[in-house]
Amino acid sequence: MSEDLRIRLLIVDDEQSIRRLCVTVGEALGFVCLEAASGETAIALLEEQPAHMILTDMVMPNMSGLEFLEKVKKMLPRTEVAVMTGHGSVETAVQAMKLGAYDYIAKPFSPLEELRLFLRRMAEKVRLVEENQFLRDRMDTETQLHGIVGSSAKIQDVLRMVSRLKDTRTPVLITGESGTGKELVARAIHFRGSFANRPFVAVDCGSLVPTLIESELFGYEKGAFTGALKARTGLFQSADGGTIFLDEIGELPLEMQAKLLRVLQEKEVRPVGSNQRAKVDVRVIAATNRDLEQEYRAGTFRKDLYFRLNVVTVHVPPLKERRSDIPTLAHWFLERCAPGRSVQVTNAAMKSLLQYDWPGNVRELENCMERAVALADHQVLDLDDLPPAIASVSQATDGAPAGSTEELSTTDLEDIERTTIERVFQQVKGDKALAGKMLGISRATLYRKLKRYNIGGRMHAVSSQALQ
Repeated sequence: MSEDLRIRLLIVDDEQSIRRLCVTVGEALGFVCLEAASGETAIALLEEQPAHMILTDMVMPNMSGLEFLEKVKKMLPRTEVAVMTGHGSVETAVQAMKLGAYDYIAKPFSPLEELRLFLRRMAEKVRLVEENQFLRDRMDTETQLHGIVGSSAKIQDVLRMVSRLKDTRTPVLITGESGTGKELVARAIHFRGSFANRPFVAVDCGSLVPTLIESELFGYEKGAFTGALKARTGLFQSADGGTIFLDEIGELPLEMQAKLLRVLQEKEVRPVGSNQRAKVDVRVIAATNRDLEQEYRAGTFRKDLYFRLNVVTVHVPPLKERRSDIPTLAHWFLERCAPGRSVQVTNAAMKSLLQYDWPGNVRELENCMERAVALADHQVLDLDDLPPAIASVSQATDGAPAGSTEELSTTDLEDIERTTIERVFQQVKGDKALAGKMLGISRATLYRKLKRYNIGGRMHAVSSQALQ
């Protein structure tokens, strides 16, 4: 999992030749490299594009390397910062390490291989920390996970992004089809981070009455319009200090888009009917099922607002692109809908679930499981318990799931289940409690399946042999 992480490296030095040399080495290692000629420029850049690693000079005009290091550690405590010293000042380098620097390296880099090995070791630490943080996050409670369930590579990519963004104030644009769980991702970013005790205000832009959008978002004064019998605080002020989630942002009229852009730029709102402006400190997360780039090219969405919102994009994949998560999600929804009943799904029914294309995505699967539990009077769900459109899929198709973008080792459902459990069990290094949370099943169900497939026993035997 950690090997898939694309490291972002920021080089901060007032000498362009040093920056270009570091970029050349970093890009050869596969990093995404950013540059800044001063500490001030670097801080502004980090506010927009957080980095995993920073390599900074110690002697720079205006802001010293130590001052820059202190600011970064307050702003992005998990970002690794290494210092470069070209003046043989070991004392300064040691002081930097006391402030949280990863290590120091002397300039000029001779031989150049020394710099390459230094950055490689630094990246290995970053990847290890990211993987440990990812696994710790997966151990969170169901409430903290907000229903983001699955072990597929694509959903793990989403969770890695959540982990990176949860402690920042960077604007985020979440894209994906309806029903994929965009609001779940927004809630996870907010509630799993250091701002979890601050307000989270969700706004469905598509459901707002056009004539009342401005007053809903920014508030209004008493008498501002007919029916305004008393002043009301807008949703932006209600979210002050926290997060406002603008769902289906593409539904906003162009006139309202201009007013929203002004609020994001000036960080203040003016309630309807008032001449006074109020400062707001709000982190904005927007979501859409539209192609906003295509929309602004067509003139139906403001280009400047698009770029203001689209600082970081998190794409939530449709369910048909993460089919290996379907068994996990199905069992998770069954346990929520029928707690304590241990409802199972036959191979025939699961085959239909895997082959169906799920135009309504995860939301449709949840509704399907809830319907099946409500209508069935037995513990094992079969084809007859599924909606006709889903039940008929396995009869109309033969072989692997149509349109699947993930390779499954076999179409046999027991092998699919065994492979999924083994993969998760290896990821968590045999931690049964964490495996159960990642798979979305109870501990009792997990133990029963581990015993059935002899997964724990085989892993223990492999581990024992490795120790000998």
